[in-house]
This record gives sequence, structure tokens and C-alpha cells, in this order.
Amino acid sequence: MISYGLGDAGTGLAATQLGFYLFPFFTSKALLPAFIAGSLLMVIKIWDAINDPLIGWLSDHTNSKWGPRLPWMMVAAIPLGLSLAAMWWVPIGDTTQKTIYYAVMAIFLMTAYTSVNLPYAALSTELTEKTSVRTRLNAARFTGSILAGFTGLIVAAKLLSGGDNGYLAMGRITGSIATLTTLISCIGLAPYAKKARRPSGRPEPFKSQLRRVLNNKKFIQVIGLYLLLWCGLQLMQTVSLIYIEQVMQVPTTLSKWMPIPFQLSALIGLQGWSFFSNRFGRISALYWGGSIWIISCILAMLLPPLSAGNTIEDLLTFESLEGIKMLILIFTIVLAGLGASTAYLIPWSLLPDAIDSDPEKPAGIYTAWMVFVQKIGIGLSVQLLGVLLSIAGYQASTNCNNSLNCFEQPTTALITIRICMGFIPIILVATGLLIMRRWPDRGAHLHTMQS
Repeated sequence: MISYGLGDAGTGLAATQLGFYLFPFFTSKALLPAFIAGSLLMVIKIWDAINDPLIGWLSDHTNSKWGPRLPWMMVAAIPLGLSLAAMWWVPIGDTTQKTIYYAVMAIFLMTAYTSVNLPYAALSTELTEKTSVRTRLNAARFTGSILAGFTGLIVAAKLLSGGDNGYLAMGRITGSIATLTTLISCIGLAPYAKKARRPSGRPEPFKSQLRRVLNNKKFIQVIGLYLLLWCGLQLMQTVSLIYIEQVMQVPTTLSKWMPIPFQLSALIGLQGWSFFSNRFGRISALYWGGSIWIISCILAMLLPPLSAGNTIEDLLTFESLEGIKMLILIFTIVLAGLGASTAYLIPWSLLPDAIDSDPEKPAGIYTAWMVFVQKIGIGLSVQLLGVLLSIAGYQASTNCNNSLNCFEQPTTALITIRICMGFIPIILVATGLLIMRRWPDRGAHLHTMQS
């Protein structure tokens, strides 16, 4: 469990920092327009999605004494760390040259990311046949991911709270962490991966793969849920710092620390929903968590902004009106983390059920297609964010590298940010709950209680 939990630490760290900080980095440090920043995020996700089926297929057909998955993780560990660090460097040149650099670097980064993450994810199905143990493995996986993300947020907050000049140092530190945790995970998992279930290795053309996944009704439900929840989560993460700094007017020295309550509550929620799932069922956990998530989105849309000129001491005393506003904002962030943690756990806990309904059980193929569709959806959603902000008149910072608060956004941009932070995620989460209303939860909670 510890070794498997470490396996998602590097990619979880990368995903957290990219999700929270990359869009503000592009607009406030690299000085790219919002439309180009959103387009780059789309390139990252779409390339990440395109290489998933290929790496999944290659992983299924890799032979080694450590099984088909670990060699991919080991080889990609160092490139993952190097490309993650390079993503936070601002090259010399105009907007076109910077855009080309980030597009190329995104291809390197996401190739390494997929080479680690996809084979690793397939292991949760192959290490055990028991539903309850698979749920615990996925809980361990996302515990490692969230803890690593939490570490990354602390590093980022420390380096960036005084301005935007700490991005490269942040990339170097977190790139090193990503490489080390991946290699340590491989060493710990090696004895178990040798004995894990292996795919059949039978060659399967692209059309056959597509026919296989489309004919698996359980898989279609799971992938639909995953797509909806992660599009909502990614949209909120991408716009969250802009929302905190420009809509809620939290000072920059404090705003960089605000994602940490989200990550902590998501970690607590992950453990709670894992226990809840094994006792009362995964779908029940999904409905409770989704409802909490929707409530947090409603609050995010309605919260009044802080008044200008507040000091950090004023905001953290919780005795004045501004302090109460700050407290409610932190409470909203905590609720969002508790609810959104179901997006980490539940879809991946349900995926083995869909894989088991296929007689050949090709875990690599199903894992690849699940991540493929999810990343295409996320890529389109972050591109939608860039388009909406550009249409609304959102302005990238030009003379304001120390604080995003020192230039004003038009009212239309502020309203659009609230919509992206609240209304759109509500629609996505509610739709996800709706499509899972008839899922035949196999009763992992009953099995656990009987054991």
C-alpha cells in the first residue's frame, strides 16, 4: 500500500501544480494572452490523451521479469522530473516564440507523465481480484497523490507568495521530488508486480479496441462519470487562484496559500469516502460527496469580495466583517475539497468492475481509454475557460508581477470567473450523479463487513 501510494506522488504533484498555477503563470509571468494560455493547456491535455492508447497498448505488450508496467515507470521517472522543471522557465522571445517553447515542452512533459501514470494506474486492477482491496489501493494511490500535491502547494506558496519569481525554483524542487518518489515506488512494487495478473498480450487493432470499449456499458458509465467530475475539478483548479485574487480580492501574500485547505480537506475526504464506500457503498459515497461539492460551488458564486486595503492580520482575526468573510471563504474551500475528493476515488474504484465484465480483462486498454476521453474533455474545458475569459475582456498582467490585484478586470470578466468557479461545475457534477443512478454497485461494502 505504501509503495503503491508513492507511485502517484510524482504525477499527482505535477498535476496539482499545473492545475493550480500554470494558467496564472502563463498570464502573469510569461505574459501570454488568456486565449493562448487556454490553448496551451488544451494542447497539454489533448497530447496527454492522444498518447494514452499507444502507451497503454505498448504497456500491455511489454515483457520483463518485473511485469509489463514497472519498466515504463522506471524509464520515464527522470524525464518527468526534468520536463516538469523546464515547464516553469520563461524563455527570451516574443509571444510566438514562447508559445512554441511551451507547446514543445508540454509534449515532452506529458509523454513522460503518461509513461509513468498509465502503467501505474493499470496495476490497481492486476495486483488483486478483491473489490475492497482495490478500493483501498485507490485510496492509497490518491492519498499519495494528494500528500504530494499538498507538499507542492507548500513549496509553491513559500516561493511565490512574495511574487512570481519563484516559479523556476519551484519547478526544480518538485521535479526532483517527482523523480525520486516514482523510483522508490518502483523498487517497493517490484516483488508484487512480478506476481501480478498479466494481460493476454494478444494484438488488437485500434478498431477492435474501440469496439470493445463501446460495447462495455459499465465502462461507458464509468468514463462518463469520470469525464464530468474531472472537467468540473480541472476547471475549478485552473481558475481558482484568479478567483481568489481578482474576484475575492485576497492579497497575493496570502492567496498562494489558499489551495492548501482544499488539498488538506481532499486528503481527509479521501480517507472518509474510502471508509464510507466500504461500509455503505461507492454510489452512496458519490452522492453524498457530490452534494457537498455542489453546495461549495453555490457558495463560491455568491460570496461577496473582501474590501481593499486589508492586512493579513485583519483577515485572519475573524473578529471583523472582513475576517468573517475570509472565514466563510476558507470554509467554502474546505467543502470543495471534501466533495471533490470523490472525483479522485469513486471512478477509479468503479473501473475494475467494468474491466472484470470483459472476459479478457485488458486493464491497460481500458485504463488508457478512460484517461484518453477524460483528458480530451479536460483539454476542451480549459480551452473553453480561455475563450470565455477572452470574450469577457480578461486582461493578462503586464506591469504587475508581484500581485494580480494591482490591475482591474472588467465586470464581465469577474462574472465569467464566478460562472467557471461555480455554475459550470454544478452542471457537470449534477449530470455525473444523474448518469450513475442505476449503477449496480457490486457490494464491496457488504464483502468488507462480512470479512
